[in-house]
Amino acid sequence: MKKIISSELILYFSNCFPYKNNYNSTKKNIVTVGIGGNIGNVPQLFKKLFLMLKNDSRFTVLKTSPLLKNPPFGYIDQNDFINAIIVIKTNLSAQQSLKAFQRYENRFKRVRSFQDAPRTLDIDIIFFNDDKIDTKDLKVPHIGYKDRQSVQIPLQFI
Repeated sequence: MKKIISSELILYFSNCFPYKNNYNSTKKNIVTVGIGGNIGNVPQLFKKLFLMLKNDSRFTVLKTSPLLKNPPFGYIDQNDFINAIIVIKTNLSAQQSLKAFQRYENRFKRVRSFQDAPRTLDIDIIFFNDDKIDTKDLKVPHIGYKDRQSVQIPLQFI
């Protein structure tokens, strides 16, 4: 099913996006991640990521948003992006979570050629509990999340 928001913004609904888990996880940290991609069959890649995260004992997937198709920003000479939000519980620290998500990006053949380049999968930590983190590798809340429709629209469904 799809819902057209505007000529440039379309929401897609599937069995994994949105998703709500009614299991009460005892893990201590709540991580909100934004996922995005525009290379390959992105909805299928996101479904695969969702299933991998569900099967990863380090994580409990709590919720997902619908998928949002939206235009690129920054470098605009590329395909539209698909974005979504996933809320996860984990006992990993923020830095450990970042490393785990980077390994997932690598599994999905993420290439970092230049800023805002096309990609198979991008995983950004938007929130980690209510923490504020400002290190060389990790800024939480994610810089610019308030100004990005690719984050704000999916967040409305969480």
